[in-house]
Amino acid sequence: MSRIANSPVIIPAGVEISITNTLLTVKGKLGQLTQDILAGVVVAQEDKTLTFKPTNKLKDASAGTMRALANNMVKGVSVGFEKKLSMRGVGYRAKTEGNKLALTAGFSHPVELDMPEGIKIETPSQTDIIVKGTDKQKVSQMAANIRAIRPPEPYKGKGIRYTDEHVELKEGKKK
Repeated sequence: MSRIANSPVIIPAGVEISITNTLLTVKGKLGQLTQDILAGVVVAQEDKTLTFKPTNKLKDASAGTMRALANNMVKGVSVGFEKKLSMRGVGYRAKTEGNKLALTAGFSHPVELDMPEGIKIETPSQTDIIVKGTDKQKVSQMAANIRAIRPPEPYKGKGIRYTDEHVELKEGKKK
């Protein structure tokens, strides 16, 4: 059984925490995030730390989950999260146009995606995509949505992949 709820979340300088009965709000230099406090979990702030205690033994897992969510919120408003993707294939390109990401990924038409609120997408080169934001869940979901447009295929390796992802290439058909 995990004991993640036993370790407190350390609050860095410049981050403000406010706790109400059912809501945890974290403010920092990059923005503000709110999260409902899970039922059966008591969140307490002591100096520069947040502690999480379950109200009964059955809610022990909820305390660990709440601690992980709060830690991601603190990290998001102070440092932020980013996911890097790269495109491989002849003619594969990405370009940001205002609040949209335009992808040329081997289809007969370009694919356009709207950026959700709180997410910033950068294209430092034609084949690299960087998704940034304060909410880890939104950043990861947007990166997964981009990757799902053309996932890497196992024979030539063409497609959109995370930069640290390794795609095992299969051997082709033999005569």
